[in-house]
Amino acid sequence: MTTAASCRDMAQRARAASRKVQALPSSEREAMVQRVADALVAAQAEILAENAADVEQAKGAISDTLLQRLILKPAKLEQLASGIRAIAKQEEPIGRLIQRMEVAQGLVLDKITAPIGVLLIIFEARPDALPQIASLALRSGNGLLLKGGKEAARSNAILHRTIVNAIGPLGPDLISLVTTREEISDLLALDDVIDLVIPRGGNALVSYIQRNTKIPVLGHADGICHVYVDAAADLEMAKQIVVDSKVDYPAACNAVEKVLVHASWASNPGTGPASGLVVLQKVLEEAGVKVYGGERVVAMLGLPPAPSARHEYSSKEVTLEVVGDMQEAIDHIHTNGSGHTETIVTNDAAAASAFLANVDAACVFHNASTRFSDGFRFGLGAEVGISTSRIHARGPVGVEGLMTSKWVMRGTGQVVAKDQNITYTHKVLQ
Repeated sequence: MTTAASCRDMAQRARAASRKVQALPSSEREAMVQRVADALVAAQAEILAENAADVEQAKGAISDTLLQRLILKPAKLEQLASGIRAIAKQEEPIGRLIQRMEVAQGLVLDKITAPIGVLLIIFEARPDALPQIASLALRSGNGLLLKGGKEAARSNAILHRTIVNAIGPLGPDLISLVTTREEISDLLALDDVIDLVIPRGGNALVSYIQRNTKIPVLGHADGICHVYVDAAADLEMAKQIVVDSKVDYPAACNAVEKVLVHASWASNPGTGPASGLVVLQKVLEEAGVKVYGGERVVAMLGLPPAPSARHEYSSKEVTLEVVGDMQEAIDHIHTNGSGHTETIVTNDAAAASAFLANVDAACVFHNASTRFSDGFRFGLGAEVGISTSRIHARGPVGVEGLMTSKWVMRGTGQVVAKDQNITYTHKVLQ
């Protein structure tokens, strides 16, 4: 069993290695990230074999949702490599000038970007998260401690070994893999040497971490996303967006969990065509989705009631509910959503603008699937996770979200001396 002292040593070695990486030329860090992508492709057969062993052992021991997250496929590894190469080619993140000001004559103050420091990432059954996070940390000059779920132990081990070998001599200290559960409580106590915790997992994991550490936590506990089908929606478009938002990857945190439908779509002339509400129900069921009803839909269609108004299925299940108007939809989202990703389907430009402006969430979309809420699709290359926090990073967190800032002043011998000999200009230069 690893001791608290060795946990501290891991964090301190990660900080020392990160400072060495920060001092490297940007081209050298870029080359390291490129080598990580190449190594993943070269080791694909071994990675998939170890992952298959994890999956076989996990069958029957974990939920279907976690099992789906555990599985790696060739296409997934190719996408990971592509995303990592995109990270390598991004603009240099360290030392980027944010603002330059002349404080006084001959005294210039710069605000520049700087790495956060040492990151602790705790993730469940998501081996694909490991190379994404490692590459983002490497490009941004951050040290990294990784703790994956035991169900992905073999996958994580081969991925970690592949990555640190590709990085070179600094790899083992820069990116450490925590391998026993007992180390978690020790790591969460190291608020003096770990700067940020990013959990990637279910509500129970995130809540546990938030309760048991003084280290700032970045992430989200729930992924309760909505699609609102407005009165002015195109029904064919709504069908496509609703189905894709649920079926493309039901276990994802950006999958839709509740479809809100404007009341005008619930009317049914009886002998005429089915209402839009029924059409949406049927198209979901045809896609293999179990549809539950909110209070109004249960009364209208006799569907089984949803477990609650705020339920995350993370599977091919969804809640269907009727709202009187867009404002009711927004109020419902604010009451029952998790601030993750919300979508409106409408051809009414004014309604779309109002929804985008008034919905308080990390990602708010118009006529697009909730599944677009993703670092790779946003052009970030990859993500360490999706944050619903209002402080620091929000939404998919890429390299930029792993940076903070520092102030650099260049003078010509000035001293404060009660400001008697200083004429402040505070002129913005850039």
